[in-house]
Amino acid sequence: MIRTTLATISVLCALALPARAADDFIAAPTLRASVTVTSDVVRVGDLIDNAGSAALIPVYRSPDLGTTGALPVAQVLSVLRGKQVIGVMTGDIKEVQVTRLARTLLNKDLENAVASALERRFGLGDAANITVTFDRGISDMRLDASNSGALQPVATRYDARSGRFDVAFEIVNDSNPTPTKLRFTGNAIETVEVAVLARDIDRADILKSSDVALERRPKAEVAGEAASRDRVIGMQLRRPMRAGTPIRVADIVKPDFVSRDQSVTVIYQVPGIYLTTRGKALESGAEGDTVSVLNLQTKRTLTGTVTARGQITVQGASQSAPMPAAVEQTSSLKRDEAPAPVDTAALLRNLVQAPASPAQIAQAQIPQVRVTQAPAKSE
Repeated sequence: MIRTTLATISVLCALALPARAADDFIAAPTLRASVTVTSDVVRVGDLIDNAGSAALIPVYRSPDLGTTGALPVAQVLSVLRGKQVIGVMTGDIKEVQVTRLARTLLNKDLENAVASALERRFGLGDAANITVTFDRGISDMRLDASNSGALQPVATRYDARSGRFDVAFEIVNDSNPTPTKLRFTGNAIETVEVAVLARDIDRADILKSSDVALERRPKAEVAGEAASRDRVIGMQLRRPMRAGTPIRVADIVKPDFVSRDQSVTVIYQVPGIYLTTRGKALESGAEGDTVSVLNLQTKRTLTGTVTARGQITVQGASQSAPMPAAVEQTSSLKRDEAPAPVDTAALLRNLVQAPASPAQIAQAQIPQVRVTQAPAKSE
């Protein structure tokens, strides 16, 4: 009887040894110092490694989307014991950091999405020129990290008169077959980049770089073609304008290089000859304009082109009064007589510089062609 009992005990001990050895290789549950979750609850398996069958048990509510919370280790162990999870190894961890992942939609991204939904529709232009303002002052928006799809517009309404929009979007969700729905309302207007005055500008002022700034203004406020900043610099305004006023192409002109009654330099230019004299502008004009100028020496009115500040160039003979005819209409030349050559130098002196003596006057006159009276017809 004793031998049987001892044999039985030996067998039981032999069977118990492999089981105890297997238990020695089971990893102990270990607390994590940093936890990242994507759902709205924190489970045992999120907090500890080797949680086994207890991994899916919820223990905490997750932090807000995109935020991180801290849990003292003593509190975590107390909660785990309440869920029948014991023997957790903590090491030297003092607290557990829990971060909830999120997808962040920046305010600018939402504005671009609405502008793209309205682009080239309802009379609007490119999305880059559409300014969007939301009703509730939406800043950045955080969604569950499972919302990985793009913003897809599914319904778009817009009132061109008031600028009101109502746009609905859908986002594909990885963890749910039903897409996430978003809806935004607000105002959208088309804008243009326009040069505006940085200070009050008078009609005579030449626009400098510091006088002009670039701003975006509603397209409806800029009647006509908006002027670019490069086109405005160096120009004059057609009328005085106040600071902050958008500048249109119709508002600017080339600056006057010559003003009416201004003393100017008159340049008389023909091939091979270049003469200058003083004159008085009878009209104002910008570079390239054709104006009348009075030669102060000869008192003749000439027509020239404004070529620089205070400078008018006359190309060839340009007089307001016609030159005397060399031959009367009723006169005729003899067959054997040729007209005398014209003294070009004397002609130029007559046009540009007043003769100083009777001798010079005689030289300046155009030689008259000898004429003979045609014989009267006999009746």
